[in-house]
Amino acid sequence: MPSIDLVIGTHRQNVQHIKEMKELYRILEAEIGLTESECEDFGTKLNRKKFEAKTSIIREGNVANNLYFIESGLLRTYHLNDGKEITTYFACDKQFISSFSSFISRTASFETLEAIEDSIVYELPHHVLAKLYTESRKFEKLGRILAERNYLCVLDRTYTMQTKTAKQKYLDFLKTYDKKIVQRVPQHQIASFLGIAPESLSRVRKEISLS
Repeated sequence: MPSIDLVIGTHRQNVQHIKEMKELYRILEAEIGLTESECEDFGTKLNRKKFEAKTSIIREGNVANNLYFIESGLLRTYHLNDGKEITTYFACDKQFISSFSSFISRTASFETLEAIEDSIVYELPHHVLAKLYTESRKFEKLGRILAERNYLCVLDRTYTMQTKTAKQKYLDFLKTYDKKIVQRVPQHQIASFLGIAPESLSRVRKEISLS
């Protein structure tokens, strides 16, 4: 017979699991008008996964077969340039992430998706989402929304990298990204994401703190 502590711990985990599923349902209801029954049916198609920090979820050179909704944690995508990691994207709680170019095109990913810290996600396989596209105009809309947001994110990042100073890049980062990302992502990863040297980021941070 399980101990009382184990039963209580399991109950708390289940309550948290249901709470986070409801958060995903709330997002889907707001974004594409999914009904409660449609949300519950969608929930049966998801796989809940736990990844330890530093785990490579999608490896460079492999096809990204899954889209992830983050229940809790921090994830990033990055690629290697002459052996140096170049971070391309961050995501945390209540956000979607994948290696989107690979996920959409079904070609080998040029980047790696990695857990920065211990993370819990809901995994949606590509073939399941593709089937949902054919069965529901609502999920077609979800696919379009994700694709459009990813495109706008890439466009904004390209403009920022080409036109703004190190200080402007960091100030934009502070305004745009979730506080959890700003506060808990290692500074060298933020520097690589912004396309500046870690030493430059340190100077910018010091300048901002003194102003």
